[in-house]
Amino acid sequence: MLWDSPWSPMVAIIALRVISYLLFDAVIKSVFSMPVRVLFMVAYWLNPWLLYDSTIYNPAYLCFFTALHFWSAFNLRDKPAFGYSFLHVLAIGGAMQFHYSWPVLAVISCYLLYRKMAHPNWAGVITAGVVLLVSLIPYFQEYAVNEEISRESDRYIGYGAVHVYPVLKAVLYWFRYSSTLFSNRIITDVTFDWVTTISWLQMVLQYLWQAVLYLVGAATVVLSVRINWASWKVIKPRIKRDTAIEDNQQWLLLFAVATVLAIIVNAMLSPITFSYWHLILTFPLALIPLLVKAESWTQTMPERFTKGVLALAAFFLVVNLVASHDSNKYSYKVDYVEQVQQYLSDQGLTR
Repeated sequence: MLWDSPWSPMVAIIALRVISYLLFDAVIKSVFSMPVRVLFMVAYWLNPWLLYDSTIYNPAYLCFFTALHFWSAFNLRDKPAFGYSFLHVLAIGGAMQFHYSWPVLAVISCYLLYRKMAHPNWAGVITAGVVLLVSLIPYFQEYAVNEEISRESDRYIGYGAVHVYPVLKAVLYWFRYSSTLFSNRIITDVTFDWVTTISWLQMVLQYLWQAVLYLVGAATVVLSVRINWASWKVIKPRIKRDTAIEDNQQWLLLFAVATVLAIIVNAMLSPITFSYWHLILTFPLALIPLLVKAESWTQTMPERFTKGVLALAAFFLVVNLVASHDSNKYSYKVDYVEQVQQYLSDQGLTR
């Protein structure tokens, strides 16, 4: 509305990403050392899981609401505050207006309330609820006269609870988000025709690319599972509300437990089987067990840790370079602005 240009939503997405990073970092820096903050910067900001979704569609905006939800909850851990409570509920409502995955944040908040990990100011909660209801008035008005808004499905609420696969797949994404086993669209759709036009050489590069990403990805998934299992053994005695939380690292691990619980609950209730973009708002939170483990790595093997972070950054940059040139969503052959203008013309939206 402020800038009629195809670049406008891209700038908006980048701005929200910057704000989300700053919100996460505000929590990270109060819990972890500087080397772990650098790891988070690399693992979040450069991660293909995040950057590959930098397109004009609703999941691209979700990590901002996750960051706002996480940051406000952390600031409510000791005492209630109107502003943080207002923003916390607003984060859930904001996600609701963008994507069907918003109940994940709501379930997390329910666990925080049960576990007494956050102390809401109920005036702030109610005020935010009223603001959200008011913001939905235009939607309800349109819904009353536009039948195309409503969607019908041949499945039912609770489909995932009676079919094991949707829940297992959803939990697997939790481990994948903290690994380098990215979307298959990055791995299998690369043709390398921007490197060479020789067909056999393209095939060699494709197989080499897939082999590297699958092998590295599988190894990091195993590492992610081991780290999460170790974190679970540490935090399991403290998941009930009558046990004390000793420090902020334990608070973060409990937040991660709440996220996994929310993923399972939503996968059980959902009438669809989740794909990675349905749960992308949990991607930053999946890094929590890794960060907690990394804090000990900085003490036991600081040099190897530094080299590992540098190697991870280099790996991410290579993957992003390839994906931005040649993948399911991106191609060096297509001009972004022309593509948007053509779409608007096809939809009759040009002026």
